[in-house]
Amino acid sequence: MTLLELRDVDTFYGQIHILQSISINVSEGELVCLLGGNASGKSTTLKTILGIVEPRNGSVHFAGEDVTRRPTSDRVSLGMAIVPENRRVFAPMSVLENLEMGAYLRSGDVSEDIERVYELFPRLHERRKQKAGTLSGGEQQMLAMGRALMSRPRLLLMDEPSMGLAPILVERNFELIKQVNDSGVSILMVEQNANMALSIADRGYVLATGRIALADEADALLANDELKRAYLGR
Repeated sequence: MTLLELRDVDTFYGQIHILQSISINVSEGELVCLLGGNASGKSTTLKTILGIVEPRNGSVHFAGEDVTRRPTSDRVSLGMAIVPENRRVFAPMSVLENLEMGAYLRSGDVSEDIERVYELFPRLHERRKQKAGTLSGGEQQMLAMGRALMSRPRLLLMDEPSMGLAPILVERNFELIKQVNDSGVSILMVEQNANMALSIADRGYVLATGRIALADEADALLANDELKRAYLGR
């Protein structure tokens, strides 16, 4: 079942045409990556999905509904969540308080969800009373993912999850992302590290100057000579 679909989307900033007839989709349970260099339109795609910017043409469908003109809050209520670029944890607040903030749209007891996050990320349990701003980059990435999962999303949007992480932590970070996907959460991941992203993804899209340049299964993209030259340094 298709969970997210962008149909021939054109997004502008003023008179600047950023996304040009973009069509992408994510099915239930999939992990899809969106690749591309700087200024290719990746972050604008996420903003269009979330409703932060509105497309001039085309449509955005989520969970069987046309959400093109609906506010971000409606989309979150339907089951979207984002792990933003640079993580953006609430630095003065504890790990536990950050997780509780992730459930702000929900009512009732969220203790089971907190325990589920701790099972996925045991380090967060160890650091639960610690201020988020004192965590390492890798720990903050875990917290950002955990906070997003507290809303029980159907679709997790991830914006450059490897950015700012030490190389030794990047592989572990992608293992955690795959673990979240295996738990049943669909993921659309924007990433510049094409090799790592495709190693865990089901499918991928490559953006170039606001257009879809390539789209295929992850294994096929990894073997694509054009992609290797442009993004994998081969």
